[in-house]
Order: sequence, then C-alpha cells, then structure tokens
Amino acid sequence: MMPDLFTIIGPLLRSIDPETAHGLAISALRAGLIPRPAAYRDAILQTTLWGRDFVNPVGLAAGFDKNGEVADAMFGFGFGFTEIGSVTPRPQAGNSKPRLFRLVGERGVINRMGFNNDGAEIIAARLADRKSPAAGILGINLGMNKDSTDAAADYEFGVRALARYADYIVVNVSSPNTPGLRALQGREPLVALLSAVAGAVAETGLEPRPALLLKVAPDLTDEDIQDIADVAVSQGIDGLIATNTTIARPESLVSECRDEAGGLSGKPLFGPSTVVLSKLYAATGGRLPIIGVGGISSGADAYAKIRAGASLVQLYSAMVYDGPGLAVRINRDLAALLRRDGFASVAEAVGVEHI
Repeated sequence: MMPDLFTIIGPLLRSIDPETAHGLAISALRAGLIPRPAAYRDAILQTTLWGRDFVNPVGLAAGFDKNGEVADAMFGFGFGFTEIGSVTPRPQAGNSKPRLFRLVGERGVINRMGFNNDGAEIIAARLADRKSPAAGILGINLGMNKDSTDAAADYEFGVRALARYADYIVVNVSSPNTPGLRALQGREPLVALLSAVAGAVAETGLEPRPALLLKVAPDLTDEDIQDIADVAVSQGIDGLIATNTTIARPESLVSECRDEAGGLSGKPLFGPSTVVLSKLYAATGGRLPIIGVGGISSGADAYAKIRAGASLVQLYSAMVYDGPGLAVRINRDLAALLRRDGFASVAEAVGVEHI
C-alpha cells in the first residue's frame, strides 16, 4: 500500500515549497496519518554496536526530525535507528527562507537551513514525554548556536541537557551552514573539543553511557582525513559519521537551483561521501565503527557503503523522491545481497572493499 500511496501523494508534495512539504510530512507523521508499510525483519540484518542491539543497520539521518517530534513514529517505517537534530543550546530560527531546494533531475537536495530548532531544553522536555522510550535506538545530533563564541560550551550544554535520552550523541562540526563550524575539524581544535565533550558525557554518570560520535564533512583532503582519524582514535570516541552534505557542485548538475548556497545531499553525494567513508575506515584501521550516509536510495547503495567500511547506514534525502516506505525496501534488498555473497551478517561485510 505504501508505494502506491506515495505514487499519488509524492508528486503533490513535490509541487509545493520543499520546506512547507516537509512540515506537512512531520505533522502527518505526528498525527499518525501516514500508513505504515508491512513490517520486515530478518536475522541477517541484526547487528550490535556500543552495547546496543540494532534490528537492522538502516537509520534515519539527522535533519529530517530536527526537533525530536516523530522519532518513535519513524521506527514504524522500517528504520533500525533514528537520529534527531541538530540541536543547539538555545532555540534558533535558522537562515532566511527560501533555504531548501530540490534538484529533481539529479534526485538531490540543497539546504542552507542553519540549525533551525527549538533548542535543547524544549527538545529535552519533549523527549522526556516519549510514550515508548525503548521503541528503538535514538541518536541525538548536537550543534552550536550561530552567535556562540565558545563551541565546546555549546556541545557540553547539549550533552548535559540531552544525553540521558540518547543511545548515542553526535558532535556535528561539519554542516556548511554555520559560519566557522567546519574549522573545528582541524587537528588542534578537534582534540580540544572532543576532550571537552567526552568529559561532559563521563560527568553525566549514565549507565550505559551513550556512545560519542563525530560527524565529518565530505569536502576533506587526505591530510584532513588522517588528522580526523588520528584524533578520533586517540581521544577514544566511539565512532564516526561519514558524511554531512557537500559544498561542491559537480559539473553533472543541471537543475536550475544547482548554484544555490548550502549543502548538497542526495544521489550526487553518494560517490564523494563513500570515498571519504572508505578512506576513514582505512585510516582508522577499522577500529572505529562508521555510520555511512550520503546518497543512499537502494539496497545496493547501502551494501556499497557497508562494503566500503560502514557498520550502519543512514538516509534522508531519498525519501523526498521515494517516500517513507523506502527503509523497508532497502532492508529487504540488503538482506538478499548479503546472502547472495555468502555473508551471515552485516558485520562480516563491513570494509571488505575499502580503499
């Protein structure tokens, strides 16, 4: 039922302003108005990381549910985990509109949202009211306010406010839409930041402790990748997310909004993000779990990320074109691909084709 329904509704949603359409989708999900696809479970897809059991490796990337309004609802659409945010300490309106653009011909999206969200305290209160806090694995993506002068303090604030609700916490220093944010990926500032955030997580005294992950950009040199890998391993963080959106604009883009400022995601990001993922896997010696994100729209895409070094994968932009039932289809196809190649689990396939 889901594919047929979206065949009708999808074109209607894509005929209106992208941000308005996204808001309508969130409202409909919150109200339970979108029919769920038939559940799909397969033991071959089960994986365990950071002491948590994932029913499947396909997650919902940050950006879709910025304010933690529909995290639990999305578990009913086949996702093995969901990630909310980015969340900043104080509420933030984000950049001026329009700030979200579809590249239909390329199945891509450009956004310059600017960390628009309700703020850590409001979102914490919303999560405290969850009816089913154990419904699935929840990640919380943290950012810094645009006018902040102390990045570490912002991320520490987010940890103190939200860590109790998270299975994992993400330090997002890779959005292109907050001035100066990506500079935090440099070796020295990254050491200082991760040390401070890891200390804040430890100070919560939570057991089990939420895992601490770092989300990086795709627009990195090989030297950048090695620096990030070295810092991540030396600081003892629990994993990486590769990658955020890109500021690059491939020559293959033909949509009229291709030159809009912001981060490009969707199908055009698949190749570049997978290269960075693979290089990070090699640079860390496979010692850190990596969540692969960027351009996934099929089971084959998810499988390619896993073979390149991803222990888990995430998607968001593809739902603009394929609907909320996409995760179920990806899981079904991924299970078939794993069996075709003789793997007994996702973990066995991780990194078999890394650079």
